[in-house]
Amino acid sequence: MMRRILFVCALLVAVGVSAQTSLAGREYHHSNIMADEINKAVNEGVGDMEKARREFIAKAEEKKGRKLTAKELAEVDKKLEETKKLMVAMKDGMKMAITVVFKDDKNVVMKCEMKVDDRVMKAAGIGWAKRKLIGLATKVMPDEKATYTVQGNHVYLFDGEERDTMRLSDDGKYLYGKMDEKKKFKLTRTK
Repeated sequence: MMRRILFVCALLVAVGVSAQTSLAGREYHHSNIMADEINKAVNEGVGDMEKARREFIAKAEEKKGRKLTAKELAEVDKKLEETKKLMVAMKDGMKMAITVVFKDDKNVVMKCEMKVDDRVMKAAGIGWAKRKLIGLATKVMPDEKATYTVQGNHVYLFDGEERDTMRLSDDGKYLYGKMDEKKKFKLTRTK
């Protein structure tokens, strides 16, 4: 009798665990995983500009053997202001959305949508032909298909060549991943 009770309990636990780890039909999304990185780079870049300005002025004055005139300083400041505007435009003009769709109990699809504003590329000095090629390349990014297994809160993905690991939050509302060792992202469950 005790054996039967233990077997039933083990079976119920196994069914419960299986039900908890089934991700079929779930979708996780982030509208711009690059936003934090771009904001950080822009803030660091703007902060470093004052230091770069001082260094540039010191080198220019050493080369000329005199202090820069007000007109020359204004030209330096104008170039720095243009660079700041470009950095801010990049922040607002580049987006990379990711959606992870668990199709069934073993197949997953990662959809990536990248948008780069044409005005940003133009301001960066990228020519018309290259801007058009970049625009086309970002529109035809293929969906990445993989298989997955779940063990606890870890989701192990395999696309046939590489393995990757993502992590589910305890409540299942978030899916965490890494682009590399430093760049992490969090996707929010939408379905």
